[in-house]
Amino acid sequence: MLIHEKHSIIPACDVGVEKYEELLKATAGLKEIGAYKLGFVLALSIGLPKAVEIARKYTDKPIIYDHQKAATDIPHTGSSFAKVCKRAGIDAVILFPQAGPETERAWIDFARNEELEVIVGGLMTHKKYLRSEGGYIADDAIVEMYECAANLGINDYVVPGNNPESIRKIREMLIRERSNPVFYSPGFLTQGGRVDAAIEAAGEHFHAIVGRAIYDAPDMHEAAKEVCSYLG
Repeated sequence: MLIHEKHSIIPACDVGVEKYEELLKATAGLKEIGAYKLGFVLALSIGLPKAVEIARKYTDKPIIYDHQKAATDIPHTGSSFAKVCKRAGIDAVILFPQAGPETERAWIDFARNEELEVIVGGLMTHKKYLRSEGGYIADDAIVEMYECAANLGINDYVVPGNNPESIRKIREMLIRERSNPVFYSPGFLTQGGRVDAAIEAAGEHFHAIVGRAIYDAPDMHEAAKEVCSYLG
């Protein structure tokens, strides 16, 4: 398993390099921190290798790269993506396979070839994402993204932390697909989600991804401690 604890907090490092290092210093010593999630801000500003190098000064916890959103291109580009992540020292990647099943299969295979852990998402936290809510993505397509991943042996999934009912439904579906789901969720605090409600819906293994509530706080260490206390 990527994170051995059943429940943890994953800081979302969607910040510039100076605040990134402050965030690492403030949180690396907390045992409830299970991993760190890097986003495109760091990747585009300083590069993934440098971002990983800075992280390794403070922590040996897993580093997850969230390309926001990866696996939305043609299938063969997944090879280059996986190789770049592996060379940088990334431990796991988040894929949102909105480009269809061929891309989903290919990008998962390429990531596995590079011995990267794969976390697959489908449903997001914001309004007007699904067709039924005025968005572009067909509701049935979300189910298919998760089903395809489960059929390929994926057990790690991103689900919206501010939508416990959807977490519950996705979990039930994945169990039917013979997956033993581990969930990773954004959408807390500033986006309205409650960690305790998401844990109840998600089951045994759950990791809350928290960004602004920690990195925008005047005291990031104290903010992270408070967020960690929500794990129970």
